[in-house]
Amino acid sequence: MRKLGLLFMSIVLVVTLSACGSNASGSSSGSSKEIVFWNPFTGPDGENMKKMVDEYNKTNPEYKIKNISLKEGDMYTKIQTVVNSGKNVPDLMIVHAERIKQYVDNEMLTSYDEYLSDYPEIKEENYIQEAWKIGDLDGSRYSIPLDIHSFVMYYNKDLVEKYAPGALDDNIVTFDEIKAAGEQSQKDKITSLGVTWVKPNILSLYAQNGGELTENGTDPTFDNDQSKASFQQWIDLYDSHITNKDGEDPAQLFLQGKLIFYPEGIWMNNNLRDAKFEYGLTNAPQLTDDKSKMVNWSSSHQFVMFNSKDRSDEKAKSVVEFIDWVRDNSLEWAKAGQNPASLKILDEPEYKEMAQSFLLNDPEEQASLKIFDYKYNGYVSEELDAKGIDIIFGKIPVDKGLADIQKTLEDKIAKDASNK
Repeated sequence: MRKLGLLFMSIVLVVTLSACGSNASGSSSGSSKEIVFWNPFTGPDGENMKKMVDEYNKTNPEYKIKNISLKEGDMYTKIQTVVNSGKNVPDLMIVHAERIKQYVDNEMLTSYDEYLSDYPEIKEENYIQEAWKIGDLDGSRYSIPLDIHSFVMYYNKDLVEKYAPGALDDNIVTFDEIKAAGEQSQKDKITSLGVTWVKPNILSLYAQNGGELTENGTDPTFDNDQSKASFQQWIDLYDSHITNKDGEDPAQLFLQGKLIFYPEGIWMNNNLRDAKFEYGLTNAPQLTDDKSKMVNWSSSHQFVMFNSKDRSDEKAKSVVEFIDWVRDNSLEWAKAGQNPASLKILDEPEYKEMAQSFLLNDPEEQASLKIFDYKYNGYVSEELDAKGIDIIFGKIPVDKGLADIQKTLEDKIAKDASNK
């Protein structure tokens, strides 16, 4: 009997631990008075989001937020699995803007339409236009923006004064100005421009050259003259020793005071605060100093609700209540180096002093923010990340590289369509 009793207790313990394990992973329960919130903020910005959630929960809402940060790749893989199974779907999730069209096409998202009437301030005129329009598809609203984050350019103030005086007078640095600075700085073993994340660098320039990722919304159009011109601009700078060499880390060069211009995201500002020199933040490299033609590659974190049979209407309304609170309380997110999508942030004096605020304070800067919302943008990103750096550094001829990218995009899209 004692053995049977121990066996029974062991079974109960295993079942209890299994249940705890399921709950710890962020499972959603229809009867639970909490909103399970998945997001990809595992870096320093995760602490800012945690603070926001804690502040919201202190307001004693009916449904408190359970904040769960997951590695981006793991999160996107996991959401496919849980939505397909219909089990443990989070009540609320942050996704990147580029993924939303595909999720809607695959009928994976719940519309906000029936829940917004109680929150009249969640509307177009209260958000940055480029971030807001992403969620409006097929006449319904499927996402609400948290932010609009952009790829811009940091610069060493002392080195600009020495090698590119006057280049920042209009807050636009052209490729010609970068090249001229590099021709002067080479003799002192100072690099002019860092070759950083290829995707936003190339896509920003691609848009400046008039390039589009698709003409009909489905088929890719990347192997073209605009792409070639965009890559060739960087190839020529590399061949002329204007950029860092293959194998050199531009981030370290910048922190060591050996790099003038460092293209990077606004979210990197926190990582540079230990620099031993004064630096500034300006627009991404441009072909011209004409502000009307300026482009700054951007993306947006967006709140979405994936389809779930366990999410009641009452809980969905509470999800929107949290989003509305964030709209009105986004200064903490700006402290993470981000630009909140809510225009309410422009009323905050502290925000106006932040480096990234120049992108929202000026209507012309706002108009420069470009989100590529091609529904297969994820595939474009994968190809640029896989092949782009080798094209710039001359390891893959540009014509061959673009042809390979185009062919792979076509194959992936065809496979995606066949799985529907």
